[in-house]
Amino acid sequence: MSEVKRHEVAADEDGMRLDKWFKIHFPQVTFAYLNKLTRTGQVRVGAGRVKTNTRLAKGQEIRVPPLAFDKRPADAPKENIAPLTPRERELFHSMLLLEDQDIFVLNKPSGFAVQGGTKTHMHLDGLLMGLGVELGERPLLVHRLDRDTSGVIVIAKRRAVAASLGKLFATRTVKKTYWAVVKGVPSPAQGKIDVALIKARSEEGDRMRASKPGEEEDEQRAITQYAVLDKAGKLASWVSLKPLTGRQHQLRAHMNHIGTPILGDNKYGGDIDLLEGIANRLHLHARRIQFPHPRGGVVDVTAPLPPHMTETFATLGFDAGRFDD
Repeated sequence: MSEVKRHEVAADEDGMRLDKWFKIHFPQVTFAYLNKLTRTGQVRVGAGRVKTNTRLAKGQEIRVPPLAFDKRPADAPKENIAPLTPRERELFHSMLLLEDQDIFVLNKPSGFAVQGGTKTHMHLDGLLMGLGVELGERPLLVHRLDRDTSGVIVIAKRRAVAASLGKLFATRTVKKTYWAVVKGVPSPAQGKIDVALIKARSEEGDRMRASKPGEEEDEQRAITQYAVLDKAGKLASWVSLKPLTGRQHQLRAHMNHIGTPILGDNKYGGDIDLLEGIANRLHLHARRIQFPHPRGGVVDVTAPLPPHMTETFATLGFDAGRFDD
């Protein structure tokens, strides 16, 4: 984009959060970049400044400034995007749990990035670009998982489907269940963590922490329900986590906040003094997702555990087949 553009909020986007709207219309805009654009007043709704979590209303006008990642002249030819290579196609199909005329549901491996970066050349968003060459329209991410978090992730085949699902993901209509192995045992054995989070920047990367008095303007409310499913003495436990909000690193920050960081979590202390025989990898898995399908009915998909968590379950004596939420 080489000039300011103005977009009208469509009827099916009424009530959608601004960051969700950008994910659909400008998927290459990262949350950090969008946060900068809103903070500096470059993105506006109507004549007013907004935040990334501002709810949109039908008919409102969104001001989108020239975006820094696209500095080509307006008459420059579009970038050629190649279709999937055989290796990329095999990788995509190895992740596929469900496909219909509207969506893909994948089991993302731990360590596989959802979006690209300076040193990330193979990522899910890149696979979707190549797949779009074949489908005639690029599939769009509906939500995201951290690079090291494995499990279910939903892809919309078309923009209209992404808009419909985006509204669901912006509410509590979508039910997500994560499994984690944590250090120690949460007390009580089940409960709700309602702790607002704020981003803490450092040379080692961004982390989320509990907000403090006076930081209310920048905090994000975050709520997680948890339940201990099994435990290995007092050393570690298998926990079911259900986020009622969708903040960056929410589950990881919340489990650390109550003193039981997720095993292998190098941002929140879960990689310190690991148990013998346990892989130093993040033990967080998006196990199950449930939501209304745009055409009716309910999507209910469960993803098998990644290899390192399967090994940890065996080491600690946890039986993943004993019960599944």
